[in-house]
Amino acid sequence: MDRDSHSEDTLSTMMLDNIKNKLIHAFRAAGEGARGEGCQRPASAGRPMSIGSRLLANEELRRAQIDGAITWIRSELLEMRSQDLQLAQTLLGLNSEIQRLRRESFGGSDIDEQQ
Repeated sequence: MDRDSHSEDTLSTMMLDNIKNKLIHAFRAAGEGARGEGCQRPASAGRPMSIGSRLLANEELRRAQIDGAITWIRSELLEMRSQDLQLAQTLLGLNSEIQRLRRESFGGSDIDEQQ
């Protein structure tokens, strides 16, 4: 269980780093496209390149957002699983305690009835 949690934490960390890098790349591409628009090229030559880079940046940003959402869902599911395991342990402990109290209660009654 601990080994699985550790490997899933490592995987989540790697995915978050990947998403961070994608976001950085997407924002750099969008920034470079915006800077290049007004500088050296004529408007007709700059448009197709800037539109293409904008589309690429938007696509990468969308993918990064989706990856981020999936990573968030995965972390929420991991947290829910951890809470489920804790709840299961608590319920098993309570069940054991109830059984122990029943045995003590019925055991005491049997002894009183026999006397």
